[in-house]
Amino acid sequence: MNSNMAEYFKVLSDPNRLKIVELLLRGETCGCTLIDKLPISQPTLSYHLNLLASSGLSRQKKDGTKIEHFIERDKIKEMIDYLNCLLDEEDKSCRL
Repeated sequence: MNSNMAEYFKVLSDPNRLKIVELLLRGETCGCTLIDKLPISQPTLSYHLNLLASSGLSRQKKDGTKIEHFIERDKIKEMIDYLNCLLDEEDKSCRL
């Protein structure tokens, strides 16, 4: 299992970041469109987006003057696999 698993769960422990992840997974990419769908300020949105990126759960790509944000779906899948492993009483390999 990935040694960053605890960090991933920590980053996703905030309701605003969970909503941001949900929006990004549904196709939103720009902070300028995300901000209208969240009850937070622009600096707070930037803070949350930077935390997601620094944890490795998202990546950022500059497109002209905009920065686009994308969720690293493979990291989310790793988290799901880890949780499924925890539920499997026979598998003892789910260690951080």
